[in-house]
Amino acid sequence: MHERSSAGAMCGLLVLLGALLTGCQSPSAGVAQGGRPGGPSSGTTAATVSPAAPRPAGYGAVFLAVDECSSFGTTSFTEVPCTGERAAARVVARHDGTVRAGPRCPATTDFVLHISEQRPASDEDGDRAVPQGSACMRNLQPPHPGDPGGGGGPRTIAGDCVHGSGDGQVRETACDGTGEREPDYEVTRTVAERADCPASTTLYVRLGGDRPVGCARPL
Repeated sequence: MHERSSAGAMCGLLVLLGALLTGCQSPSAGVAQGGRPGGPSSGTTAATVSPAAPRPAGYGAVFLAVDECSSFGTTSFTEVPCTGERAAARVVARHDGTVRAGPRCPATTDFVLHISEQRPASDEDGDRAVPQGSACMRNLQPPHPGDPGGGGGPRTIAGDCVHGSGDGQVRETACDGTGEREPDYEVTRTVAERADCPASTTLYVRLGGDRPVGCARPL
């Protein structure tokens, strides 16, 4: 089966978004209110992703559209058949435009790819333009850092754990203690206002979105 690969200057640049992501998703943890730390989750590394030329049959009009898959990689990714041995992650949501302007990714997204706009001067069918956008990705196989307690992903959700990182911030870490830092708090609920948090809450984490308050208890 064919796959998309890099094509020199005509490739679409993707960057794995990590700390301080906005738009497609809220930060993995925000400023902690009430005198406690708060901040983004563990960082990710940069990567490039390539829409190749020419586009092989079987791919849609949108590069890395919903339900399409990307390859493994730490510095570069390509779109590959989901049934192939190189398939690593599936697109669960796809948004055009800037990350800041787009909606949030689904709660259990494992990572986000940012696609920069590329418009080649010419090609055989005139449809190889790649608009700026972002792809919310879910690994095909475990681990899933975006799951509750997984210690990563672009969003902090109920069931996630955080540790104090200094300067009034917290960062997400695995609840089972397998991360670089032991967890200090567990986010038990996400709510619209502080008053909606349970009485056991000792830390309020700013998350963004329509439920911008994370109610956290000490571990």
